Amino acid sequence: MDRLEEMFDRRYRFMESLNKKIPGSSPIELDLSKKEDQQICRDVALRGVEEMFEALQHLKNWKPHRVTDISGFDREKFLEEMVDAFNYFFSLLIMAGFDDLDLFKEYCRKDKIIHKRLEDGY
Repeated sequence: MDRLEEMFDRRYRFMESLNKKIPGSSPIELDLSKKEDQQICRDVALRGVEEMFEALQHLKNWKPHRVTDISGFDREKFLEEMVDAFNYFFSLLIMAGFDDLDLFKEYCRKDKIIHKRLEDGY
């Protein structure tokens, strides 16, 4: 099992465990043609975005107009929040019926496109 596959597997198993403990709390499969499932998808995506914002809270020197420099950066806390975000995004992919191979294949396809855009001056 490669690392990406293991990450998907771990998230899937967590979702199963969560559903056993709290039935219906983390659907494994959504039908994105249904309104209620689209709402669940959006809610899960927003939770991932919230975690991204929590990670960004650890960046103290992002304001271009700030004159003073805040020293220190909690790298571990930043990474922890990023992992939380990835977990929600992995859940979202799983719920939508995608797996590690789908993600990898699409990542590679899109990577070629963005490299081509860079070469072409997009």
